[in-house]
Amino acid sequence: YEGEYYYGNKWNGKGYNKNGNIIYELINGNGKIKEYDFDGSLIFEGEYLNGKKQGIAKEYEEGKLVYEGEYLNEERHGKGKEYDFHGNLIYEGEYLYGERNGKGKEYTKNGKLLYEGDYLNGEKNGTGKAYDIDVKLLLEGEYLNGKKNGKGKEYNPKDSLIFEGEYSNGVRNGIGKEYIDGKLVFEGVYLNGLKNKGKEYDNHGNLIYEGEYSYGEIGRA
Repeated sequence: YEGEYYYGNKWNGKGYNKNGNIIYELINGNGKIKEYDFDGSLIFEGEYLNGKKQGIAKEYEEGKLVYEGEYLNEERHGKGKEYDFHGNLIYEGEYLYGERNGKGKEYTKNGKLLYEGDYLNGEKNGTGKAYDIDVKLLLEGEYLNGKKNGKGKEYNPKDSLIFEGEYSNGVRNGIGKEYIDGKLVFEGVYLNGLKNKGKEYDNHGNLIYEGEYSYGEIGRA
């Protein structure tokens, strides 16, 4: 780069590649540019406004596209997409000040939907749905700091409900119900992912146990 700076930002000047060719020019901090590392690999292409990355742009690592979308004040901000080093889409959704915030979707490297829902400060926060590798619904409910937290429902690969209730720190904690083939087999309280107190039923709906559990197993009636 050769030219003027304004409060640390490139302002009026020209950028060059390693061969000395002009690749962009800024006027009052505005213009479309391409940035390269010392090895000549492209690391950024997009728009500058007032000397900062603003608007639609693309970000690269080792010459490979890792992000395309919106920027504000040098950070990912708005709608965008993330890719792995093989060019596979791994996330698409909203960003706020550089992190995933708002509605978004995660994908496997094969392009299958893995999660869709809310994000906050880069992690799953709010309401969302998780899927297995065959895009079968596994979980729907609430998340906090990337973990299941609050009310939710679990399903098996056959789309049958197997649990509904409360979670904390990623495991069952609080009031919940278990099902097998759509039939209620347990209702009660969970602690750290294990049954703590409640009622069990057989396949015909008959009560077969009521009381407390020890480490998830029947303790005393």
